[in-house]
Amino acid sequence: MAEAIAPYATTVEIRWGDSDMLGHVNNTKFIEYAQEARVRFIGEEFSEGFGPERAIVVRRMEADFERPLFTESGPLTVELAVVAIGRSSFTIRHTMFDSQGKRAGSVDAILVAFDATTNSSRPLADTERAALTKYHAT
Repeated sequence: MAEAIAPYATTVEIRWGDSDMLGHVNNTKFIEYAQEARVRFIGEEFSEGFGPERAIVVRRMEADFERPLFTESGPLTVELAVVAIGRSSFTIRHTMFDSQGKRAGSVDAILVAFDATTNSSRPLADTERAALTKYHAT
Protein backbone atom coordinates (compact mmCIF):
# COMPACT_ATOMS: atom_id res chain seq x y z
CA MET A 1 0.00 0.00 0.00
CA ALA A 2 1.26 3.46 -0.87
CA GLU A 3 2.19 5.89 1.88
CA ALA A 4 -0.52 8.51 2.48
CA ILE A 5 0.33 12.05 1.43
CA ALA A 6 -0.51 15.05 3.59
CA PRO A 7 -4.22 15.57 4.25
CA TYR A 8 -6.24 17.23 1.52
CA ALA A 9 -6.76 20.85 2.58
CA THR A 10 -9.04 23.60 1.37
CA THR A 11 -10.20 27.00 2.61
CA VAL A 12 -13.81 27.74 3.52
CA GLU A 13 -15.11 31.23 4.26
CA ILE A 14 -17.25 32.00 7.29
CA ARG A 15 -20.20 34.00 6.05
CA TRP A 16 -21.80 36.86 7.99
CA GLY A 17 -25.12 35.01 8.30
CA ASP A 18 -23.49 31.88 9.79
CA SER A 19 -23.59 33.27 13.34
CA ASP A 20 -26.31 32.79 15.95
CA MET A 21 -27.64 35.44 18.33
CA LEU A 22 -24.62 34.96 20.63
CA GLY A 23 -22.22 35.79 17.80
CA HIS A 24 -20.96 32.20 17.54
CA VAL A 25 -20.99 30.31 14.27
CA ASN A 26 -24.02 28.04 14.53
CA ASN A 27 -23.08 24.38 15.06
CA THR A 28 -25.02 23.32 11.97
CA LYS A 29 -22.58 25.35 9.88
CA PHE A 30 -19.74 22.97 10.85
CA ILE A 31 -21.60 20.31 8.87
CA GLU A 32 -21.94 22.70 5.92
CA TYR A 33 -18.23 23.58 6.03
CA ALA A 34 -17.37 19.87 6.06
CA GLN A 35 -19.70 19.25 3.12
CA GLU A 36 -18.23 22.12 1.13
CA ALA A 37 -14.71 20.76 1.64
CA ARG A 38 -15.79 17.18 0.88
CA VAL A 39 -17.53 18.19 -2.37
CA ARG A 40 -14.32 19.89 -3.50
CA PHE A 41 -12.26 16.85 -2.52
CA ILE A 42 -14.46 14.39 -4.39
CA GLY A 43 -14.77 16.68 -7.41
CA GLU A 44 -11.01 17.08 -7.66
CA GLU A 45 -9.91 13.55 -6.74
CA PHE A 46 -12.57 11.27 -8.28
CA SER A 47 -11.69 11.59 -11.95
CA GLU A 48 -14.51 9.58 -13.54
CA GLY A 49 -17.33 11.93 -12.57
CA PHE A 50 -20.78 11.04 -11.33
CA GLY A 51 -24.16 10.01 -12.63
CA PRO A 52 -27.08 7.79 -11.61
CA GLU A 53 -24.97 4.62 -11.58
CA ARG A 54 -22.00 6.34 -9.97
CA ALA A 55 -22.95 8.41 -6.92
CA ILE A 56 -21.62 8.92 -3.40
CA VAL A 57 -24.09 9.36 -0.53
CA VAL A 58 -23.70 10.19 3.16
CA ARG A 59 -24.70 7.39 5.51
CA ARG A 60 -23.68 8.84 8.87
CA MET A 61 -22.08 11.96 10.36
CA GLU A 62 -20.64 12.73 13.76
CA ALA A 63 -19.46 16.20 14.80
CA ASP A 64 -17.13 17.22 17.61
CA PHE A 65 -17.27 20.93 18.50
CA GLU A 66 -14.05 21.81 20.32
CA ARG A 67 -14.10 25.61 20.40
CA PRO A 68 -16.48 28.33 19.24
CA LEU A 69 -15.99 30.05 15.93
CA PHE A 70 -16.86 33.66 15.15
CA THR A 71 -17.11 35.53 11.86
CA GLU A 72 -13.61 36.88 12.45
CA SER A 73 -12.29 33.30 12.96
CA GLY A 74 -12.25 32.77 9.22
CA PRO A 75 -11.29 31.82 6.73
CA LEU A 76 -11.15 28.23 7.95
CA THR A 77 -8.77 25.58 6.76
CA VAL A 78 -10.50 22.23 6.46
CA GLU A 79 -8.23 19.18 6.28
CA LEU A 80 -9.66 15.89 5.06
CA ALA A 81 -8.14 12.51 5.82
CA VAL A 82 -9.57 9.13 4.89
CA VAL A 83 -9.69 7.04 8.07
CA ALA A 84 -11.31 3.87 6.71
CA ILE A 85 -11.90 2.26 3.31
CA GLY A 86 -14.28 -0.66 2.92
CA ARG A 87 -15.76 -2.54 -0.03
CA SER A 88 -18.41 0.08 -0.79
CA SER A 89 -17.96 2.67 1.94
CA PHE A 90 -15.30 4.96 3.35
CA THR A 91 -14.92 7.36 6.25
CA ILE A 92 -13.55 10.88 5.96
CA ARG A 93 -12.45 12.99 8.93
CA HIS A 94 -12.82 16.73 8.32
CA THR A 95 -10.74 18.77 10.77
CA MET A 96 -11.37 22.51 10.95
CA PHE A 97 -8.82 25.13 11.93
CA ASP A 98 -9.46 28.83 12.38
CA SER A 99 -7.38 31.53 10.69
CA GLN A 100 -4.89 31.38 13.59
CA GLY A 101 -4.37 27.64 13.09
CA LYS A 102 -6.31 26.64 16.22
CA ARG A 103 -8.32 23.44 15.90
CA ALA A 104 -12.04 24.22 16.14
CA GLY A 105 -13.59 20.80 15.66
CA SER A 106 -14.03 17.82 13.43
CA VAL A 107 -16.70 15.96 11.49
CA ASP A 108 -16.50 12.27 10.63
CA ALA A 109 -18.63 11.18 7.69
CA ILE A 110 -19.28 7.66 6.48
CA LEU A 111 -19.95 7.74 2.75
CA VAL A 112 -21.23 4.98 0.50
CA ALA A 113 -20.68 4.38 -3.20
CA PHE A 114 -24.23 4.24 -4.52
CA ASP A 115 -26.11 3.23 -7.65
CA ALA A 116 -29.26 5.36 -7.90
CA THR A 117 -30.70 3.19 -10.68
CA THR A 118 -30.87 0.19 -8.32
CA ASN A 119 -31.09 2.18 -5.06
CA SER A 120 -28.31 0.14 -3.55
CA SER A 121 -24.67 0.36 -2.63
CA ARG A 122 -22.03 -0.57 -5.17
CA PRO A 123 -18.38 -1.53 -4.81
CA LEU A 124 -15.91 1.34 -4.92
CA ALA A 125 -14.34 1.63 -8.37
CA ASP A 126 -10.59 1.09 -8.62
CA THR A 127 -10.08 4.78 -9.45
CA GLU A 128 -12.12 5.83 -6.40
CA ARG A 129 -10.18 3.45 -4.17
CA ALA A 130 -6.88 4.82 -5.54
CA ALA A 131 -7.95 8.42 -4.84
CA LEU A 132 -8.98 7.52 -1.29
CA THR A 133 -5.78 5.57 -0.64
CA LYS A 134 -3.72 8.69 -1.40
CA TYR A 135 -5.22 10.34 1.68
CA HIS A 136 -5.64 7.25 3.88
CA ALA A 137 -4.32 8.09 7.34
CA THR A 138 -2.74 4.94 8.69
